[in-house]
Amino acid sequence: MAADPVDVLIIGAGINGAGIARDAAMRGFRTALVDKGDFGGGTSGRSSRLIHGGLRYLEMGNIRLVFEASRERRTLLRIAPHLVRPRSFIFPIHAGGRLSRWKLAAGLTLYDILALFRNVRRHRMLGKQRLLRAEPHLRDRGLKGGGRYYDAQCDDARLTLANVRSAHAHGALVANYVHVDDFEPADGRVRRVRATDRVTNSSYTIRAKVVVNATGPWSDKLRAKDGNSAPVLRRTTGVHVAVPRNRIGNTEAIAMTSPLDGRVMFVIPWGELSYIGTTDTDDLTDPDIVRATADDVIYLLRSANAMFPEARLQPADIVSTWAGIRPMVASLDVKDPSAVSREHRILVSDSGVVSVVGGKLTTYRAVAEETVNVVEDKLQAIDGRKPVGRAPTDTQPLPGGATRDLGVLIEEITREGFSRETATHLVHAHGTESAAVLNLAQSDPDLAKPIVAGHPAIRAELVHAIRREMAITLSDLLVRRTHLFYEVLGHAVPEAPGVVDLAARELGWDAGRKASELAAYLQEIQNAMAFRDELSV
Repeated sequence: MAADPVDVLIIGAGINGAGIARDAAMRGFRTALVDKGDFGGGTSGRSSRLIHGGLRYLEMGNIRLVFEASRERRTLLRIAPHLVRPRSFIFPIHAGGRLSRWKLAAGLTLYDILALFRNVRRHRMLGKQRLLRAEPHLRDRGLKGGGRYYDAQCDDARLTLANVRSAHAHGALVANYVHVDDFEPADGRVRRVRATDRVTNSSYTIRAKVVVNATGPWSDKLRAKDGNSAPVLRRTTGVHVAVPRNRIGNTEAIAMTSPLDGRVMFVIPWGELSYIGTTDTDDLTDPDIVRATADDVIYLLRSANAMFPEARLQPADIVSTWAGIRPMVASLDVKDPSAVSREHRILVSDSGVVSVVGGKLTTYRAVAEETVNVVEDKLQAIDGRKPVGRAPTDTQPLPGGATRDLGVLIEEITREGFSRETATHLVHAHGTESAAVLNLAQSDPDLAKPIVAGHPAIRAELVHAIRREMAITLSDLLVRRTHLFYEVLGHAVPEAPGVVDLAARELGWDAGRKASELAAYLQEIQNAMAFRDELSV
């Protein structure tokens, strides 16, 4: 990046930045993408893991956003079927709740209409007995019935990574763990950026015709480096907790209104776990240290227990937590954080820096296209180049997504001697690229072994992540590439030293680096589970 100028430098490799880099590279622009952490290491890897039309946005009257999100859901199901998969939702209605059956029926009908009746399936209203047959552990007292509708569930961190890798495949230069220190304006324009490689601690200057700020919750901080002191963000925290699914007993995803404050929230299956979320509270803390607090945990567990009274969930039942900050566009006339629009804005500073703020995971591709349109206009003004037209980001599959029949891939892997659980896991994580992981496993029997006994992830995925997915820390491997941090009781701590040894062989770590990687991972666990210390005081 430092050797030659680029057309566009994108700062921030969350889902928006990754999508912008992919779109720009596909248009033929010389593109660079950096992030001070790992790809998807911020909000984009700590979401509700949903690609959805936004049923609750209908209550806010945001018809346009629901229409756009429904279209983008359909697109992502097509270009990344391994990472974005259909998910049915049950929405129960209880007496005395905020929503009535007729209002839910009207909302779900409108939801189907805005999807142009091209969702996975159309909704169906359910009576009490039929609903209880579907989800027998729901609270039956006061139950009036409900509805079943369809959205999609995703692997948010790997969806972000897939966009980064697609950008790279189209010629983009990408680097994680590169911190942007400052802008270097000349003649009132920002064309040079000072940056530090956080792994080597080396400093560089990157020259770019257009700079894009896609740093999410850090956007105002970066805008301040450009002389824009007025904040444009309203940051709210979304917290999730994961518990063993057999404690709750849900079969499908549950959408519900919390009996504590009437907010719409979810209880969603994820393998052997169910995760409960999300909170929506204003947050002024540093996005680097956001975490689940004791109050967040109690709120989520109480809400879930009210809907599933037999669960009797306690803080000790929590396997993992995650928390991210939503970078929403501030609105002075909206007091309730949950009512703040999820729309996005694209701002261009006097020095030419393009900032994209707001938005949601589902609509990232459309946000990226709109942002690159602005970049293209600026490049035309700078060097007179001809417009190249839109990129086919809505039709070209993301890496691993060049198939519509995941079942065939799963069957092929089981025929190679792997369990159906491992085969399903590999296909859902890697899609058609599972073959590359299998080649590693077949070349070394040690790599065919599970990373953690009882979990379907295998050691070959670690090597694949290092060689093909730019994983360069222990947390990259266990948090975002394999998700063992979230999915395994104890966060794979007993296995972590073995993973460090494997990574050391691939990356040339010495004893000091191995110790620091393990310490950093243990600190990440401590931060995620710090609510326990709060509750014990």
